[in-house]
Amino acid sequence: MLLAPRIRQSELADLCHRLAVSLESGIELRRTFARESNGRSSAKVRNRLEIISRGVAGGASLHDAIAETGTFFPPFFRDMVEVGEQTGHSAEIFRHLSEHYDRQLRLRRMFLQSITMPMIQLAAAVGIIGLMIYLMGFIGVDVLGFGLMGAPGLMKYGAGVAVIVISLALVVEANRRGVFWTRPIEYGVLKVPVLGGALQTLALSRLAWSLQLTYGVGMDLQKALDLSLRSMQNRFYTDRCEDVVRSLRRGQEISEALALTGAFPNDFLDALEVGEKSGRLPETMATLSDQYQDRAQRALATLTTLAGFAVWAIVAAIITFFIFRIAFFYIGQIEKAMKM
Repeated sequence: MLLAPRIRQSELADLCHRLAVSLESGIELRRTFARESNGRSSAKVRNRLEIISRGVAGGASLHDAIAETGTFFPPFFRDMVEVGEQTGHSAEIFRHLSEHYDRQLRLRRMFLQSITMPMIQLAAAVGIIGLMIYLMGFIGVDVLGFGLMGAPGLMKYGAGVAVIVISLALVVEANRRGVFWTRPIEYGVLKVPVLGGALQTLALSRLAWSLQLTYGVGMDLQKALDLSLRSMQNRFYTDRCEDVVRSLRRGQEISEALALTGAFPNDFLDALEVGEKSGRLPETMATLSDQYQDRAQRALATLTTLAGFAVWAIVAAIITFFIFRIAFFYIGQIEKAMKM
């Protein structure tokens, strides 16, 4: 469900860190989750942890117990928990997940800090227009020509702005949760110059990290690659999971299977091929993961710059539009006066 509650990424990062410490210390899983369910997390997190605790205490696997919480935890987290159980590396998995979500939080924080000023300017422009509409109610003149004046006009304007903001927020959340109707959006965005390349870099950094982790703990290759592709969190790539797995079943190497999709850059495939031929795929993926993390930082800077320019362009367009609306109004008034 689109509006179903989900754990915040900061809470998930902290949870993974605590679970890693507990399991590395040799504390039993049932005791760990019993303690977590009574911890200092938010009420909604404690409620889900209590469900998990009851499931584990009743003999269920951790993956099955987490499944009882529905979509509260992200798919990648649930899949990686299953990897940890199947390979016996749960503590290591939670440690890597903690680092993964911490890294995601740092990238998000950088992005939000960079677009704060443009968003303030946009909010100021929207607010000034609202104030203008309200003041026109006192002078009784519709300068903007939209029929919006005074308090009633301000309410209609505010409602319109609210609809736009809520609609955009729903689209973003739907895309984050993988709702099917957002697929064309993801496909289209990747074709946009500069923006598409930055998003591809972010996705490939997740693939390299996930493949290093899953393959490095001895997971079945087909399962590892399928999970790693889904960790990219972009349907342009995840839609190719079945094709890649079929290629692996026919005996092809990972680099060959990925190359057949035509979706991956040559430098990534070349590095992957070297790792396979040398028998050092986990080590190669670790190096590639570090390289793509650096690229991801630069890609995020690019996305931030683009987002800032986009917001400034919107502000400039709004200001320019209303300047012309006001200018045309006064020109019309002058023409009427000259004809009298």
